[in-house]
Amino acid sequence: MIVVLTTTPDIEEAKTLAQKIITEKLAACVQVLPKMKSFYFGENAVRTESEHLLLIKTLPAKFSELEKFIQANHSYDVPEIVALQSSEVAESYLGWITDYLKK
Repeated sequence: MIVVLTTTPDIEEAKTLAQKIITEKLAACVQVLPKMKSFYFGENAVRTESEHLLLIKTLPAKFSELEKFIQANHSYDVPEIVALQSSEVAESYLGWITDYLKK
């Protein structure tokens, strides 16, 4: 299992992406975390924005398709798309994810 991270500028975009990702069976679960502050370098200065973080639970085989989907449906020109490999996952949870994504 992998957890893919992406951020959105507002809750509506976060909800829309989450629902479409689940509907398209690109992931079994998406959690949307409340507003947070992101600091980054852009336009020759350190910038800060309020964003929502999405934690997307999926299988490694789905990453390429999920990445393309996020790039095509995200409002940012260069959205954050980072996959973290899970070192340990409860067998029952991994089974649930696998069953949903392979239906």
